[in-house]
Amino acid sequence: MNWIILILAGFCETGFAFCLGKGNIETGHKATLWYIAFIVALVLSMVLLAIATKTIPLSIAYPVWTGIGAVGTVIVGMLIFKEPASFWKLFFICTLIGSVIGLKLVH
Repeated sequence: MNWIILILAGFCETGFAFCLGKGNIETGHKATLWYIAFIVALVLSMVLLAIATKTIPLSIAYPVWTGIGAVGTVIVGMLIFKEPASFWKLFFICTLIGSVIGLKLVH
């Protein structure tokens, strides 16, 4: 169950990065709403990470959380913010995914 919570925490990390990006693009009240969503996603991500670390060692949970957030943020950047995709960017994202899976397997 705590692995599911950890995965949700990673998705929230991607969510707060997305909200930060949108807040930087928008102006006025729209930007304010995106920054509020950023804070909500940030707090939710931290709370879920704290819950997950009750049974998953921090040395495993933190890199997995960071990896999920990093991969998700790169994907969001490429798909939504139209950031360029390159062979090497995709290659290293795949190695990061492999590393996260490896950490799950050793726990």
